[in-house]
Amino acid sequence: MRRGHTRALTEGPSPADAHEPALPYPDGWFSVAFSSEVVRGALLTRPLQGEDVVLYRLRDGEVRAVRPYCPHLGAHLGLGALEGDELLCPFHRFAFGPDGACTRTGYGTPPPPSSDLTLLPVREVDGAVFVWRHHDGRAPDWELTPWHTLGTRAPRLAAWEMAGHSQDVVENTVDIGHFTPLHGWGASEVAEPAVFEGRSFRISVRSEERVPLLGASPLEVTLEGNGISRVHVCTALPRFGVRTCAVYTTTMIAPAAFQLRQTSRFEVAEPASLPAPLARWLSGSAHWLLAGVMFRGNCAFVSQDFPVWSTKRYVSPPRLARGDGPIGPFRHWARQFYPPDRLRAHVPSSVVRRAAGEAESRMT
Repeated sequence: MRRGHTRALTEGPSPADAHEPALPYPDGWFSVAFSSEVVRGALLTRPLQGEDVVLYRLRDGEVRAVRPYCPHLGAHLGLGALEGDELLCPFHRFAFGPDGACTRTGYGTPPPPSSDLTLLPVREVDGAVFVWRHHDGRAPDWELTPWHTLGTRAPRLAAWEMAGHSQDVVENTVDIGHFTPLHGWGASEVAEPAVFEGRSFRISVRSEERVPLLGASPLEVTLEGNGISRVHVCTALPRFGVRTCAVYTTTMIAPAAFQLRQTSRFEVAEPASLPAPLARWLSGSAHWLLAGVMFRGNCAFVSQDFPVWSTKRYVSPPRLARGDGPIGPFRHWARQFYPPDRLRAHVPSSVVRRAAGEAESRMT
């Protein structure tokens, strides 16, 4: 409580954005919205690595992403409007076509030279809108991999914003050691060793999870990464015929702050021992009863990491222990997404080899 010239004493962990970040902005494709948020006839402004991006959808369904400032006198285009497929500046009503070309001014004079907008590379994949950013302005040199979807029902969506660095979210998927002490899983082990190839990686994990009122079940988890900002997590509880599928996308919005988006689906298998109509009815009923519960549980599971991500410091080289998972190889793979001359953090090759050897030894 503030009294006179004093205020409450600061205590507790400092947020990650209170310190200079150890990692710079990464390069690649970054989610700035769910597809359902970019609707025809409306503009949407979102932050991306310290700058705004203005998004809009054309009448044919294509999405455009542009830098936010009008080349005429710098008005923010996010305050403008759409007229058909033309973006109108809020200041002098300059109009810009779908290709970014300035087509007219608001007072009938010819557009000035070099007044076109810069269109940013944009993709829609798995229900999200991604914008390409590279530290030296390079055009996209790799593409996003679409992942399978589970079932036919609409996904459930969630989004959060917090202090920290987005790499910690992706690194979390290979940090096998934290699943038991933080999330309460049973003993976890690598079922299929991690494979890091190109812009992607994949690892499978076996564990056990206790379901309220139902007891324990073996848990099978497959984790895939594509770029430094996108993770696909598929889980299966074979005892109960339950599967979940979630895509997580992380986007830096400031040097030490990021947004996290989650797209989740849930499916209950149809019992093979029952007649098909009854099996479909039971599966559909179970989905109707449990989908909300599963989604909330999934969000609660992920949010257990939030206090750690929002206050942790990137340690390099890490002091790895047996059972950590392939954190060393992951960091070696992740270096490709950063400007080489701005990476102060370093993972020695000896750390990478030791971590890789530990992962392999768990399979023998």
